[in-house]
Amino acid sequence: MAVSKKTTTESINIPVLKQGLIKLRLIGQTPMYFNSMSSKAKRDLLVGAGRKTAAEKKEIKHNPEQEFVDSFHTQPKGKTLLCFPAAGVKGAMATAALETAGVNKTSVNRLIFLPQTNINIWGKPYLKIDVVRSADMNKTPDMRTRAYLPDWCAEIEIRFVTPTFSNASISALVANAGQLIGLGDFRQEKGRGSFGTFTIAGASAGGEFSMDEEHQESWDILMQEGREVQEAARDNPECADQETAELMQFLQEERLRRAA
Repeated sequence: MAVSKKTTTESINIPVLKQGLIKLRLIGQTPMYFNSMSSKAKRDLLVGAGRKTAAEKKEIKHNPEQEFVDSFHTQPKGKTLLCFPAAGVKGAMATAALETAGVNKTSVNRLIFLPQTNINIWGKPYLKIDVVRSADMNKTPDMRTRAYLPDWCAEIEIRFVTPTFSNASISALVANAGQLIGLGDFRQEKGRGSFGTFTIAGASAGGEFSMDEEHQESWDILMQEGREVQEAARDNPECADQETAELMQFLQEERLRRAA
């Protein structure tokens, strides 16, 4: 005689992951170079660069004023004209995890979220020309113009899965990213430059920001260099150093000579 078997279905309880939230204020410890790709470069990548005409080949190779503006990361509205992709901050945190005990890069990428597309950057940009090496086999030298911020600050909002991460662990990871990685061109991560490093000036977990007196003073000064100051610097750029000023003077003279 066959014995019937009863089948039982066990329910699976899946807990919903909980999120924490912290806002951090960052102050640059070293100057920042902006490194946005120019609109022309993006168009050339999209459809291919056309050959230069004979007239174009005779033109001066670089237009520092335009390259300066093209290096900006900008936003159409907000407290600041300048911004920086939030993905760059998360990337810095993920890379810093490689040098931070108790956390790994995969966890940072999966369990930490930056809801902003861009973060506001306060600080006045200056025009700076540097000698760089091209990516070709011979590492051909070239001149590159970028926006250079001697002093800068930013505010970021970070959401994270708890209890894997906490306010303290997120703050520590961001602090390590500021020390070891940095933001922008020629940053600490790359090894040769030490630009774009930052420190945490204040934190808020839903209430008022807690900042010490030293950082509060620096923050208040930089907060005055928002959209209005940055738009003025874009329209009438100032040279970052004496070498750049001398190169710009030579360029103006060469432009007049060729126009004659």
